[in-house]
Amino acid sequence: MDKTVCSHCVMDITDREICFNESGVCDHCLAYKVRAEELNIPEKINNKAVDQLFADIKKQGKNQKYDCIIGLSGGVDSSYIAILASQYGLRPLCVHLDNGWNSELSVANIHSIVQKLNFDLYTHVIDWDEFKDLQRSFFKANVIDIELLSDHAIFGVIMQVAKKHNIKAILSGANFSTEFIMPRTWVHRKQDLTNIRDIQNKFGTRKIKTFPQVSTFSHVLAMYIQGFKVLKPLNLINYDKKQTKQMLMDKIGWRDYGGKHHESLFTKFYQAHILPTKFNVDKRKAHLSTLICSGQVSRDQALTELKAPIYNPNELPQDYEFVCKKLDFTSEEMANYLKQPPVPHSAYKSDQWVYDALNWFKNKFKLSL
Repeated sequence: MDKTVCSHCVMDITDREICFNESGVCDHCLAYKVRAEELNIPEKINNKAVDQLFADIKKQGKNQKYDCIIGLSGGVDSSYIAILASQYGLRPLCVHLDNGWNSELSVANIHSIVQKLNFDLYTHVIDWDEFKDLQRSFFKANVIDIELLSDHAIFGVIMQVAKKHNIKAILSGANFSTEFIMPRTWVHRKQDLTNIRDIQNKFGTRKIKTFPQVSTFSHVLAMYIQGFKVLKPLNLINYDKKQTKQMLMDKIGWRDYGGKHHESLFTKFYQAHILPTKFNVDKRKAHLSTLICSGQVSRDQALTELKAPIYNPNELPQDYEFVCKKLDFTSEEMANYLKQPPVPHSAYKSDQWVYDALNWFKNKFKLSL
């Protein structure tokens, strides 16, 4: 039996921590099954759990201009959250982070959504020179999760806006059905501000002044003491990504941008070139494996898709040049970076201890924090 690739999904030993049972099924698939039974997601889109969630949001925010926040990227998941909010009569404030890498298509999708649904939009334009220096620092640190910076900033902006307007409900497009599988060694925890600061202190040329920040401690304080909640409605429905894309196209003229999270030009280059070239990571395996587990694609379909080039060979040269120019790297510097050995995030300072302490506290006293 082949113990290098899962017999059920397409995850393999490029995940260094993967384990297989006696039938060759990986630990990701087994964990998915357990979590699916816990969530017990119904077949119907409209159900009591969804109705109750949105009713509670309305009740909590009834005397305010906005009753929730939606982080809007222009991608499938957040766009569908906006559709659901409209259908249930919510009054969201849509929040978008412009980190300097938006594709024209993502911007068009965002504006199409807010205009057709008549939602307000707040766009935070990041200080490009500061953000560029942070990204260059993460390149120089040789850590895997360069996207930690954008993900951290997005949540930082959302929390700033939520606190300013006292909006307790934050609707997230994160979901179990399409995103459950992701090896721990392929990403880093997004609230680790200590990690960001240490890397910038070691490799950066500028102090962090305007970059939106939210530490692990402040995140815990906001979520568990101050009453802010990140809610994931897509975990309450039978969420089918292919059907959702078609619905978005029909209802709001949404347009597809290709790969997962390719609404960002940097994310496209990062996931489709940097990760496979430098870190031997093809995130398509994790994305497709989750879709296999949720019954949205077959294993044969996934294997066929993985045979296709991860990057369109006609687009790579121009994107390579564009990314280098925007980040002030020469082609030679980028090529040298891609050859350098990876360095774990743990090689730099971290506030992981706060997260670990919270988990210990939850488990010790059996709390549902």
